[in-house]
Amino acid sequence: MRRALLTAALLSLGPAQAGGMGGTGMPGMTHMTQPMTPSASVPGLSRMGLQMQLDMRAMMMPMMNDLARLSGRSFERAFMSMMIPHHQGAIDSSRAVLERTQDTQVRAWATQIIADQAREIAEMQARLRAYGGPNQMMTRMMQMNRMMDMPDMIRASSTPERTFLEGMIPHHAAANEKANLALQRTQDAFVLDLARRIVTAQAGEMQDFQGWLKAH
Repeated sequence: MRRALLTAALLSLGPAQAGGMGGTGMPGMTHMTQPMTPSASVPGLSRMGLQMQLDMRAMMMPMMNDLARLSGRSFERAFMSMMIPHHQGAIDSSRAVLERTQDTQVRAWATQIIADQAREIAEMQARLRAYGGPNQMMTRMMQMNRMMDMPDMIRASSTPERTFLEGMIPHHAAANEKANLALQRTQDAFVLDLARRIVTAQAGEMQDFQGWLKAH
């Protein structure tokens, strides 16, 4: 239950929270979330961590709206095409924190993220061959908008562990939002299994990261 509540709180962050960023979009768009209420805030985050959540939400909403319009094989191809660079962003950030931290728990989390998400990237790349390869438009959109500066932020931070975890919480929340949409939109056994694994693993990690941030 706590994991579900944490995920719901993070996914409910809207660009309107950023004080003028705006979150209405184009008429007819399928909007995935509602603005965050005060009770949905996530304890343990710094001001920078909250801003990263808002920035991630503003960045991801247009792509989520595009993904939500698709169905069938078009959805499955777009979903995997988006998840590959999204996973790669998490891997790059995890490698960056491993360069900086001696914290045993943070190192364990980063190492696990690299292993899990590298494996899932390989699985998706293999599966996409049956779809004629990735959806290049979705791939380029994610590559332009993923956590491009997070590894540099982690390397430059005086508290790299906090920077890493505060960045990974909204990053995981965005992955879970796409995975939850996949659970609604596809009957493909591989994509369903992948989406369930993403939700289970990353919701648990989000809860663990929040606990570390509160304790430190």
